[in-house]
Amino acid sequence: METIKVNTSQHVDIDYPVAGLGERIAARLIDLGIFLGLYVIFILLTLIFGLSVGMESTPYLIIGLAILYGASYVFYNLICEIFMNGQCVGKRLMKIKVISLDGSQASIGQYFIRWLFRLVDFAFTGQVGGLICIAVSKNKQRIGDIVAGTTVIKTVPHTDISHIAFHPVEEDYVPVFNNVSLLTDRDVELIHEVIATYYKTHNTELIYTMSAKVATLLSLIIPEGMNEMEFLKTVIKDYNHQTAIAL
Repeated sequence: METIKVNTSQHVDIDYPVAGLGERIAARLIDLGIFLGLYVIFILLTLIFGLSVGMESTPYLIIGLAILYGASYVFYNLICEIFMNGQCVGKRLMKIKVISLDGSQASIGQYFIRWLFRLVDFAFTGQVGGLICIAVSKNKQRIGDIVAGTTVIKTVPHTDISHIAFHPVEEDYVPVFNNVSLLTDRDVELIHEVIATYYKTHNTELIYTMSAKVATLLSLIIPEGMNEMEFLKTVIKDYNHQTAIAL
């Protein structure tokens, strides 16, 4: 499975899976379905207006709605990706998003380039240019992605109960580190994500880096006899225990 490194807010590199051709096609079909629904509404409004007001005024309504519909279709992806953090409705439902190849959020300029090259990816190549490029490129990029320096990743990996960060803890559990309240839910999710990534890649540097950052954040030293992996797992259990008590 192709992955791309994303540098998190804690400056830890996490490998995220790149969205495949299937997810991207599904997202595009969802968006096209939305515009098909809007087209039906457009026809119904025209008929209703024509019957209620008179056919002599209908052409003006048709022109106005056609312009609005056309502009919405043309600029839909650009506007959505800028204001929805790299997603349109289809991408959000498929849990995929556009990011820069360096793992950061794409810039407005990158979104604009992707949008502009939709002409090459879809309009000028009969809808297949971009699909072929996604299928054969290393990072599953269409032509617009390659030029803009972006790709599309899965935002939520497939998980099972063993991958959930917030496991319940025993009622008589005694926390080891009392200042885990300095962490946030996102911090704990990230710790768990690092552990899960380690089990997939066996990249020990991830564990060392994350444990050092967590220890610094909590202003403590990893106890003697406790390795970095045990430390991170203990921090998660302590946080879960403290959260359960607060509830």
